[in-house]
Amino acid sequence: MNVKSEALSNKLDELQEEYSKTKINKATNKHVGALRAKIAKVKHEIIESGKRAAGSGFFVKRSGDATVALMGFPNVGKSSLLNAISNAKSKTSTHAFTTLTVVPGTMIYKEAHIQVFDLPGIIENAHKGLGGGRTVISAMKSTDLIVFVIDVRAPDQLGILLNELRALNVFVNKIKPRVYIKQSISYPKVVVEINRSRINNKDVETICNGFGIYQAHVKIEDDLGEDELISLVAGRSFYMDAIVLLNKIDLNPRYSEVSDYMASKYGIRVIPISATNMTNLSEVRDAIYGHLDLITIRLKPKSPQEPVTPMILKGRSTVRDAAGKIHTEIADEIKAAWVTGPSVKFPNQRVSAEHVLQDGDTVTFIK
Repeated sequence: MNVKSEALSNKLDELQEEYSKTKINKATNKHVGALRAKIAKVKHEIIESGKRAAGSGFFVKRSGDATVALMGFPNVGKSSLLNAISNAKSKTSTHAFTTLTVVPGTMIYKEAHIQVFDLPGIIENAHKGLGGGRTVISAMKSTDLIVFVIDVRAPDQLGILLNELRALNVFVNKIKPRVYIKQSISYPKVVVEINRSRINNKDVETICNGFGIYQAHVKIEDDLGEDELISLVAGRSFYMDAIVLLNKIDLNPRYSEVSDYMASKYGIRVIPISATNMTNLSEVRDAIYGHLDLITIRLKPKSPQEPVTPMILKGRSTVRDAAGKIHTEIADEIKAAWVTGPSVKFPNQRVSAEHVLQDGDTVTFIK
């Protein structure tokens, strides 16, 4: 953590302590409101400071149809897992901190080329920069799925990792709350409309004021707290899907109890594995593919002699999305397509460019 970030963090601690000790009543309402505004402003400054500090991170070049990050404490077996499910040859060791940079590999599954990143180990207080944690988490944000790798002998590591991510506004397996802010001079102040939330109108107005928003209509349609609203207003929230791999089950015969405990406590899918013994790795590949929500379509060749070309797309992709993966100009020219497969009622059905494709479709573009 740099000097400025540390000073801001200390200032935030002081303001929050003062706020917690202040009794809320009519006499203190004005003071409490000022404290909330100051807290929101300092949190905004911390977020902006983090933006500027993020420039010194790992250079991670994405490739393939989707990207996955292996995340966990040092020496939990991430490198062994990467070597087992991909074409990578990541260095492994019984000592911690063997992986000091991002190591990529490619997992080929159901014709999809899935890039897998072995990230350096995370430690407690990583969100403060300890052990290069902020840089590692910044690299993770560019991926499509988090795969937590947890040692079966230390299941509470998962709670620590989730807290580290939450401290940097990364929310796991949570749908992004619907918050809409429309600024306009036609509003006399911040007008708040809340359908369902723990936060009240005054808090929303105070937070917006802390970001320099004084005339706006704010509509909140989902439940969220102050910290989450602050990160949303700042544009620094990340909502990511994740699964858990409970590794080294060969070292604990009661691993199923540990797995059930974690799944129940954290509300997340847990797959018991042993990377060194190759246990349950087919389930790992299937889970990764499933959580990435990928589909395979095929482009019908111009002649029977040409091979059928498979294409990997995100679920709910349209005909135009498929054309755009070949070239943006083709996407602009596409008017319709002939489709055979699960998404249509009969073979060679003509559909619009906005038709949503399904896994197993065969497509012929019509310019």
